Amino acid sequence: MAPNSPGYEPRPDALLGGRLTLRQPRGGHRAGTDAVLLGACVPPDAAGKAGDIGAGAGTAGLIALSRAPALDMTFVEIDPDLAACCRDNIAGNGFSDRAREICANVLTGKARRAGGLGEGAFDLVLTNPPFHHPASVRVSPDARKATAHVVEGGLDPWMKAALALLAPGGSFLMIHRADALAGLLKAAGGRVGGLRLMPVLPRADQPAIRLLIGGRKGSRAPLAILPPLILHEADGRFTPRAEAIHRGEAGIELGLH
Repeated sequence: MAPNSPGYEPRPDALLGGRLTLRQPRGGHRAGTDAVLLGACVPPDAAGKAGDIGAGAGTAGLIALSRAPALDMTFVEIDPDLAACCRDNIAGNGFSDRAREICANVLTGKARRAGGLGEGAFDLVLTNPPFHHPASVRVSPDARKATAHVVEGGLDPWMKAALALLAPGGSFLMIHRADALAGLLKAAGGRVGGLRLMPVLPRADQPAIRLLIGGRKGSRAPLAILPPLILHEADGRFTPRAEAIHRGEAGIELGLH
């Protein structure tokens, strides 16, 4: 789809206070706060080759590129229309010299190789995976929404695939549902260590709804639970910290070892 195609929403979304723009297809899943928070976890001094796995329209990876000028990003997306949209967003934000998109299924080694993705190819992997197992939810009849929300086999095969693409000692960043903690720890076992978990609370008096997760492949450092990120004041406005993150004026420091 071309940027002015009727398949796109009529107006691009502004990110980071207008520093980035994001075209998204009509209908289907729309990127939002989850992807913004994930991208904000990438430190400004990050360098080398990175992969945004399950990139969608490219929100998290674009934010990462805007934060880290020495980073080279490969956006990996299974949906061909979203992959094309991501390609347009890369070009539209001026990142074509250090970013590209690949349309590929990452869940098996054969499919990854067919997509040109080598094992251990990336120094940094970030991912905002589908949050649900198809057996646990009512799957949307919209194919694009279904692909964005559910993954066959659940979290374990997705993390296994993402970590297969990560080089030893590389950094892993993910956002997921807070109630998936047990499955997350099980999936991480023996694959990634030094986990840093930051709960994300909608308001200060409410339970966490998301977890920001960081780790290093092969690390033996202990797990740490960090102070939470609170998104909203009692009146619904963003907290000053959340507002600064959404405007691109602040990042999220997970302190990976």
